[in-house]
Amino acid sequence: MAHTHVEGIPASEAGASRSYRNYVLFILTLVYAFNFIDRQIIGILSPFIKADLGLDDAQLGWLKGIYFALLYTVMGIPIAWLADRYSRVNIIAISLTLWSGFTAASGLAANYMQLAIARIGVGIGEAGGSPPSHSIISDLFPKEKRAGALAIYSLGIPFGVMLAFFASAFFLQGGSADWRTVMYSVGIPGVLLAVLLKLTVKEPARTVSAPSTGEANKPSVKASLKMLLKIPTWWGMALGISFGSFGNYAISTWVIDYYVRAFAGLDITQLLIVFGIINGTAYALGVWLGGYIADRWGKHNKKAYALLPAIALIIGVPAFYVSLQVQDLWLSVGLMALLLFTSGSYLGPSFAMAQTLAPVNVRAMSTALFFFVLNIIALGGGPTLTGIISQALVPSLGETEALRQALLYLVVPYALSIAVFLWTSTKIVKDWEMAEARGL
Repeated sequence: MAHTHVEGIPASEAGASRSYRNYVLFILTLVYAFNFIDRQIIGILSPFIKADLGLDDAQLGWLKGIYFALLYTVMGIPIAWLADRYSRVNIIAISLTLWSGFTAASGLAANYMQLAIARIGVGIGEAGGSPPSHSIISDLFPKEKRAGALAIYSLGIPFGVMLAFFASAFFLQGGSADWRTVMYSVGIPGVLLAVLLKLTVKEPARTVSAPSTGEANKPSVKASLKMLLKIPTWWGMALGISFGSFGNYAISTWVIDYYVRAFAGLDITQLLIVFGIINGTAYALGVWLGGYIADRWGKHNKKAYALLPAIALIIGVPAFYVSLQVQDLWLSVGLMALLLFTSGSYLGPSFAMAQTLAPVNVRAMSTALFFFVLNIIALGGGPTLTGIISQALVPSLGETEALRQALLYLVVPYALSIAVFLWTSTKIVKDWEMAEARGL
């Protein structure tokens, strides 16, 4: 693979125009949005799939969580290894085509097993999305702008979730409950986006911290992991975001089921639109502000990157707890929105630390390992355990109370997230200095 290497000079200073950099960031953010549309859609359609295929909460939990997460996380490491060596643009384009195709294919599933296989396929495809994207963004933006750029990229999460809610509301209006049509409608456009990406985005030159040649500059997977595991802040941010996202993934995949059960006779189309708006506004604003404030505050105090997420969750988690106790639908939804706003704040700072503290030649691997930890715990655990606990409580509590109780237990991983972020704030200054000493 021939690349024009610009040793030690970010692409931002080596001729990539500002408008082109922003265009690439926009396209990659859009790809990430499709990542989350296709990931989220099963949680939104859950009540309809449950009724159509006759599933219980435990089966739904496996579909929403571990079936998707297992190969998604396992494939992330080898794909990142490829992304540190070969065309990242090609890897993203192929991956996007794969996961979008399997999402569309989910609409063809006639039984639980076929839907499970399609979800595994979506997970394999999505593994090739973020590690190469993070690596490209880190080559295009200097490190003092990286948290901001990665926070914008992270806006793909709330906007993707928003679009998934809107698409569902659009196709489900009038009570026809055709969940299959929704699957086709969100899967097929992703394939078209893959073509646009391939035709308009060039593979950027990689920055390296010191002149070096050949594979000597590309450590093995084992050597890469050893480097990263020696950085306490890296671990702290990975576990902080993982425990927080454990709660967020569980809520995002079960909240529609909860409201449909707890508030009989609600207008589901209206609820989907409101949740779409909340994700596109409150959550998106939280994600953007998290990166922006962390970069501004971080100029004066590096602890900001860990303190900000802790403070935000200390505000948001009690709101979530109360939201499950109140009897008024819209008050409950409003309190959920406050949790979404505050919990968005950890994405930009956490992803920025995964990049900034990693040696430059293992950046894609750093993101892949970060996502491995994050998704095994959060995406594999959150939705799946919530479904299993809910199903276990159904005989004694009934479907509504069982799910409410399972969701209330999420206060535990949120508390762990706060504790880990506070601990990490005590390590970050030293680790940052060590990264700067390496010349990064």
